[in-house]
Amino acid sequence: MTTSSGSHRTEPAPTADEREMLDGWLDYHRATLAWKCEGLQDEQLRRTPLAPSELSLLGLVRHMAEVERYWFREIMLGEDVPELYCTSEDPDGDFHFTETATWAEAEQVWQTEVELARQAAAGRSLDLLSRAESHHRGEVFSLRWVYTHMIEEYARHNGHADLVREQIDGATGD
Repeated sequence: MTTSSGSHRTEPAPTADEREMLDGWLDYHRATLAWKCEGLQDEQLRRTPLAPSELSLLGLVRHMAEVERYWFREIMLGEDVPELYCTSEDPDGDFHFTETATWAEAEQVWQTEVELARQAAAGRSLDLLSRAESHHRGEVFSLRWVYTHMIEEYARHNGHADLVREQIDGATGD
């Protein structure tokens, strides 16, 4: 399936091998989030229509940029990279932004982190263990676990995105 902006949402083949399956589902869910944001103005993307929740489409994109960066670069590769939007004073900074926050900036940061995540995973065994431990759990993770977690993370937040989008302009879809 191709969205009107040209984003491709293709499910992996039902007979794909494990790596193709994981890459395929992760890319499918990345494209789904982009699709949920498609065609909206910055003001609409900043909107938080599900009070008291602070969820917005722009916040979800910023959050997923943070998540891509954290799991693939910081945990898997052990890179010392600063957070993009969150701070110790505002751990939910990805959802807190001013009226000047734009889709163009958020999408560029997110797509950069997606590309860097792809590079971090490329050519590496799914059994590879992370170089760093999770800040929250103090454990190392296999690349397979990270892929699976990222698919779960996107799937959950795409459900949120679907609800937010419906409240903004009535658009629905899988």
